[in-house]
Amino acid sequence: MLTIPLQLGVIGAFMAAAMLALWALQIRRRDAGVVDAGWAAGLGLAAIFCAATAPGDPVRRAIVAALGGVWGLRLAWHIVSDRVLSGKEDGRYADLRDRLGPRLNAFLLFFFQAQALLVALLAVPFALAAADPAPAPRALDVAAVSLWLIAKAGETIADEQLKAFKRDPASRGRTCRRGLWRYSRHPNYFFEWLIWCAYAMLALAAPFGAIALAAPALMLLLVLKVTGIPPTERQALKSRGDDYRDYQRTTSAFFPWFPKKAAR
Repeated sequence: MLTIPLQLGVIGAFMAAAMLALWALQIRRRDAGVVDAGWAAGLGLAAIFCAATAPGDPVRRAIVAALGGVWGLRLAWHIVSDRVLSGKEDGRYADLRDRLGPRLNAFLLFFFQAQALLVALLAVPFALAAADPAPAPRALDVAAVSLWLIAKAGETIADEQLKAFKRDPASRGRTCRRGLWRYSRHPNYFFEWLIWCAYAMLALAAPFGAIALAAPALMLLLVLKVTGIPPTERQALKSRGDDYRDYQRTTSAFFPWFPKKAAR
């Protein structure tokens, strides 16, 4: 069995090598979206690795492997099938390609390696929970699994509602306001963040478990200010213009809430 620092070191080294390979692949394919698939798959594999190499309670280790592995690998496959195999680069990266020109690959090398480091940091809740020797399940484990199931269902529903909207030819150039998208401009991001809250909850009672709270806090910062909502909304404004501006005025950016009335 491995100690938590050693687990995180192995994860970091593996991800650095994997992201270097994906960076080389994006040069060939001219599609930087592979980084998102690598990030998600890396987190899923990190959860499984921590569960397999930790000395903690076997039931909790199985929970870590199941929840983290299913979420990460499912998200990776969704990104590959929905974006990477579409043959069209994600708008966020296409915009970067246009703005940075010949400096793009140098920037992306740094960005891909930053994602490798992020995987190692976000694996902390998996490592802490998997190392917890207390018998499972306890109340906090049940609460964490329940929150994960609710969040996973919400994320799946949001994704399916958006897919159905995009399949409708009448939706071209318009913004989805159906279902969960009526109450949040980014319900998929919101439920993904709740999943990270569930991982932190699973680790919370472990020795030094409070450290796991840094993972959802970091994810919230990234989604709200860095790699989530800001570039997504820049691309939406570019492609949908006034329709999306109206959506911004009436709909909560992240936390679901009742929409405001449109200004007349």
